Amino acid sequence: MFIGKSLANVRILNDLSRGQLAEKIGVTEQAIWQYENGYMSPKLEVVNKLKMIFNVKASYFYRVDLLDKINFENIQVQHIAYRSETINSISKTQSELMHMRFLDSFIKKMESKISYPSNLLLQIRKETIEYLQQNPNVDRGTQIKFVASLARKKIGLPESSNQNFLFLLEKAGAFIFEKEIGDTIDAYSLWTEDDRPFIILGNIKKSAARRNLDLAHELGHLLLHYKVEFTMLDKKSYRAYEDEAYSFASEFLLPEEIFNKDCMGIVKVSNPDSYIDLKQKWEVSLQAIAMRSYKLDLIEYQQYRYFCMSINKKGYKTLEPLDDEIAISRPMKVKSILQLLFEKGIYSVSILLDDLKVDLEFLTILTGIEKEFFDIFLQQEQKVFTINELAFKQN
Repeated sequence: MFIGKSLANVRILNDLSRGQLAEKIGVTEQAIWQYENGYMSPKLEVVNKLKMIFNVKASYFYRVDLLDKINFENIQVQHIAYRSETINSISKTQSELMHMRFLDSFIKKMESKISYPSNLLLQIRKETIEYLQQNPNVDRGTQIKFVASLARKKIGLPESSNQNFLFLLEKAGAFIFEKEIGDTIDAYSLWTEDDRPFIILGNIKKSAARRNLDLAHELGHLLLHYKVEFTMLDKKSYRAYEDEAYSFASEFLLPEEIFNKDCMGIVKVSNPDSYIDLKQKWEVSLQAIAMRSYKLDLIEYQQYRYFCMSINKKGYKTLEPLDDEIAISRPMKVKSILQLLFEKGIYSVSILLDDLKVDLEFLTILTGIEKEFFDIFLQQEQKVFTINELAFKQN
């Protein structure tokens, strides 16, 4: 029997309205509504078009999908921290919500095969909330500085660099994925109701420095803005929370005491090129370094203004020095988990695809892991008999 809910879920995951899907497969919008609500089953030719559009097997629509046994309430849309203009787009919001639900369900499926490391970020979040409750009268800037310092120390970043930030964040408990999320949004994050932290990064090519800022910004949301209902905020309130996340990122990536010492030897403070060595050290953009310097009163307003004009004049708004040289870190946690499962024979790519009733393209889009990774293990599954595997019968 055709299961309409499976169609509805995968349609929303792909950010398609019923009308848009109807146009793609040559039926009416009313027909899509009937398929999804169990009033009519599509013909085989329609099912074949659906499987091509969504990168799934035909059998996908005749069994419950990955979301069947999950608690939909585990992902609360109002707690997803991303740009206000995206929140105001109903279809985009529903698509990202569905993507998170599929990811959460996928992670739980893997969790049935392997134990994940302890959730250090949850402990940091608890210590953050405790500190904020005990120090309600401390100004917000001081609170943010304390939490940033706490997080940096607990996660285990080196004292004078941001090396391996993404790796350490994953090790601390974050599940980080790359996804095509559009031009108007860099990243977003949320806590699930069962306390799993997710960070979704846009896969548009960026520099390592920009990626570090995105990660630190989302970490700020995760620690400072737990249970904030972002979809309920007006623009002014939303902007305030965004500013706090940026302040956290600045405090976290460029610790005040060490950064002050780094800046002491800089003579031409309004020249962007004077900070290239600092960018190499901290893996933070020149623009973020200048902003931090200005906020710490290391450069005056006119010097900062000249710095910004120089950034534009030199074309650094588009491409800064070292952007093509510093390696961009990519999420490896889920990839490593899958690699372990495949290498130990606990799972195979073929069995996983058959279990989910999806094509490889679906899995690569969902996880953000490149197709070549799965291809390697698929090739290893194609065993060929050799003479060493043959033996004579004993009479």
